[in-house]
Amino acid sequence: MTTSNYASERETDEGRVFTVTGGDWDTIVAGTDPINDERIVVNMGPQHPSTHGVLRLILELEGETVREARSVIGYLHTGIEKNLEYRNWVQGSTFVTRMDYLAPIFNETAYALAVEKLLGITDDVTERATTIRVLMMELNRISSHLVWLATTGMELGAISIMLYGFREREYILDIFETITGLRMNHAYVRPGGVAQDVPDEAIVKIREFLKMMPKKLKEYEDLLSGQPIWTERTKNVAVLDVTGCVALGITGPVLRSAGLAWDLRKTMPYCGYETYEFDVPTHPDGDVWGRYQVRLAEIRESMKLVEQALDRLRPGPVMVADRKIAWPAQLAIGVDGMGNSLEHVAKIMGQSMESLIHHFKLVTEGFRVPPGQVYVAIEAPRGELGVHAVSDGGTRPYRVHYREPSFVNLQALPAMAEGGLIADVIAGGASLDPVMGGCDR
Repeated sequence: MTTSNYASERETDEGRVFTVTGGDWDTIVAGTDPINDERIVVNMGPQHPSTHGVLRLILELEGETVREARSVIGYLHTGIEKNLEYRNWVQGSTFVTRMDYLAPIFNETAYALAVEKLLGITDDVTERATTIRVLMMELNRISSHLVWLATTGMELGAISIMLYGFREREYILDIFETITGLRMNHAYVRPGGVAQDVPDEAIVKIREFLKMMPKKLKEYEDLLSGQPIWTERTKNVAVLDVTGCVALGITGPVLRSAGLAWDLRKTMPYCGYETYEFDVPTHPDGDVWGRYQVRLAEIRESMKLVEQALDRLRPGPVMVADRKIAWPAQLAIGVDGMGNSLEHVAKIMGQSMESLIHHFKLVTEGFRVPPGQVYVAIEAPRGELGVHAVSDGGTRPYRVHYREPSFVNLQALPAMAEGGLIADVIAGGASLDPVMGGCDR
């Protein structure tokens, strides 16, 4: 019987035993001497809540001190990148949105920007569509950080903040539903623009949210920041300085909490971010407390960006004029979700054979993208989200690969955990804010 990295075979008094594991488990256990070494090897997981997915940690412990930590991933593997090779370029939006499901708008926008760069239409995307993208991304950044705050508080014993964080996130999801027809996994940002315009009702809801949210942030800080248990569990815990972050490729709030103001919206701007006024929050300590402070500050900065985006919304199209690239249907939000408007269906079915042929061809085949490859990166809630897209000149991607920050940032967990207490593994891991749907895409 052959063995692999995920399986092992050994002889016992009862005969041959074959075990399937998440790695070299038997080798790890065999390397410890429970009598003389006084070390034990334990599984932490696989479990769900703190990682927004399923993550397994193998910990070697000496008492309550972590001597070695290993991350085991892949339990949530969906094969999204491979599936993209069997769908047309527009259909790809419906797949990538499901990767990091707490930041679907970012997945879609990065993909759309990459396809637009391959098509050479980056400058043709309308001003209104670009402004809507910024508006939606910053609302999504707030909702993602609220989930981080809620779940991290729960894991460290501050159960009340779970209610607070999800309460405000629900308000943002209601806004998303008003605009896109869906609360999550929207497939709203498409190559060439966005699926449909923002209704006036959503503008009203967003402005109400901007008035409400500052008071809610103060409630969060009143609940957590002055609490001695919270500060004991976060200050000087899971420290990773800027040298360690750079060496491991760590980006996002974790890097900025170590003092480096690296934010792609400032350093490598896209979607017109260079024309917006906002700051890049940092913290000098590189611990869990610093990551908490940075994310709260980022929520405030995102609120500034949302308000500026609202003020910039001017009437105009939300999709490029080229009908070979633009989504062929005129979409409307009805009681059953988002679909073709009745007026568009009536036209293509009864008035215009050319429109019907064009609609059918684009829906079944999609448009062709010139051969080439590009890399586009944006600042997602967890750090640099990059898309390497390759076209062979056909109607489907030849290859799309994501540089996903959850995957990269998980490298920091052993560096933060080893030498610390087992209880601090929870705090450190949660402060990375990993989403395994993105990690295991």
